[in-house]
Amino acid sequence: MKSCVVGIGAMGLEMALHIQNKGMDVVGVDLDTKQIAEAKKRDLSASDDLASQVSDIDVFIVIVATDKQTESVVETVLNNNPKNGAAVVVAATNHPDTMKALAPKCATAGVRFVDAPVVFGMQGARDGNLASLCGGSEDDVSYVTPVLMCYSRAVHRVGGVGAGQLGKTCNNMMHWAACCANFEVLALAKRYGVNAQHMREILLECPARNTTLDRWDNTRFTWQEKDMDVAMELAQTAKLPLPLFGTIDQLVKMFSADDVSALLYGEKAEYLGVDISAMKAQD
Repeated sequence: MKSCVVGIGAMGLEMALHIQNKGMDVVGVDLDTKQIAEAKKRDLSASDDLASQVSDIDVFIVIVATDKQTESVVETVLNNNPKNGAAVVVAATNHPDTMKALAPKCATAGVRFVDAPVVFGMQGARDGNLASLCGGSEDDVSYVTPVLMCYSRAVHRVGGVGAGQLGKTCNNMMHWAACCANFEVLALAKRYGVNAQHMREILLECPARNTTLDRWDNTRFTWQEKDMDVAMELAQTAKLPLPLFGTIDQLVKMFSADDVSALLYGEKAEYLGVDISAMKAQD
């Protein structure tokens, strides 16, 4: 079984290398010449030409930045004589509706389709212990599982096409809510003179422990706006009130990895424009 990882950026490259290191045949494709050079430096075959690869590939792993890029990749695959029974796996985080639109197009061309976004982030990609949340038929998920397990600790079938992306959205919501909760809790500790990193270490030994708090130094705050936009759009479409996440949607867009670093390790920090350094007696 030969795979093609389309999008060998930071995470995609690590995933492709894990596939290769497990003894499977894999090639990487990217439009960024720097990423192609980095892939070749690490002994991964790579190019910028997806079309010429299509007819030789059994499983396409698509991990690009946007829904439009995913749509473009799938169009290229379908227009260049894919193998009958080949599979497109969307490991990127996209809208569930995009998956539901692409799957029938693939089916018409005799191509399997699975949405399989990943969780556990960059560190999980480096370590090869991501979790893949899959949407698709049982047969299609089973077909691609050997490839997904090269970079995953687990492969979960959430449901039909689009359900993998829904699972990723649910995970994202919990993650960004935890970011906000962690920040406010540790801001309170810092304001009252307790070192925030010290309090974090204590909370990691308490029931308040959460994975986001444990990995907070690695949270890059890159996709929170996109993630929450999808979540709130889904809620609105379903006519489901989510007042807590309406607030999270606003709050999580207001701080960055630098703000977290200042909170944990700096003498001074701010939250919503308010100084949260330790109070002095006159405060």
